[in-house]
Amino acid sequence: MQLTIENLTVKYGTEVALQITEPLTVGDGDRVGIIGSNGAGKSTLIKSILGLVEYQGIIRTDLKPWQIATHMQFNEYTDAMPCKYIMEVILDTKVSKNSRLQELIRFFEFEDCLRKKYTKLSGGQKQRFTIIMVMMQDAPLTFYDEVTSGLDFETRQKLMEKLVNWYQGKTSSLCIVSHYYEELEQMANKILILDKGRVIDYGDKDQLFRKYCGRAVIVFDALPQHQGLVKGYRKLASPAHLTALSVRDEAEELAVTKLLLDNNINYRRSNSDIEIMYSNARQKFYGEGQGDE
Repeated sequence: MQLTIENLTVKYGTEVALQITEPLTVGDGDRVGIIGSNGAGKSTLIKSILGLVEYQGIIRTDLKPWQIATHMQFNEYTDAMPCKYIMEVILDTKVSKNSRLQELIRFFEFEDCLRKKYTKLSGGQKQRFTIIMVMMQDAPLTFYDEVTSGLDFETRQKLMEKLVNWYQGKTSSLCIVSHYYEELEQMANKILILDKGRVIDYGDKDQLFRKYCGRAVIVFDALPQHQGLVKGYRKLASPAHLTALSVRDEAEELAVTKLLLDNNINYRRSNSDIEIMYSNARQKFYGEGQGDE
């Protein structure tokens, strides 16, 4: 499977909602995390690939439309029958006779929900129901749009663990839209950064991190009394309540962490912090004369 997008422009009226100039390619087994603020063009990109909006440019794939599965952020099903029968009607199969459907139901621990009506399910149960329906397509390419939106932290964690484990070792390609960066750190091997309808960058997650953040980042609370201690080290763009330092090599990392420990400052270290990578990619993009905030 290969999906290629190039010279793509989508307009809503006279407004350019999405513009992709350099070719973007998604291949077998790619897990692409799509990030960007509201209005960045994430949903427009998915709709373009699915042929739901008009566009100019090239979207090339050897997949037929029915070979692409999509999990949308909001889903509704009839309340006239229990979930089991909704599954059987939509999927045109019987739970008792379909081993793959049985496997998915067990894997997502949905057995006790089969007799419930959809409106009686919790938020996490509704998401698992929709995921089962999407996965039953066994599609070479699947889009997940905010799959854990609206769920509490514990439910989000459990659902993401299920998804990560299910796709482990499979060649299916995924495009995952999420504003929970830690989820993309778990699932994605590539990152597409969108902002205001433009591509900030696209590529291997680890390579993008090194490009914008260095070997690793050391993050701690941005308190006034801490700032003088870290003069001379490279500060990265980060949320206002945090200070993030880039470390270039092991020696610099040891020096920074020793300094923080000697001053009793709590910190965390990461070599995959997508939120900080995103902030610095945007800063560099706009700092090079491409635009500004």
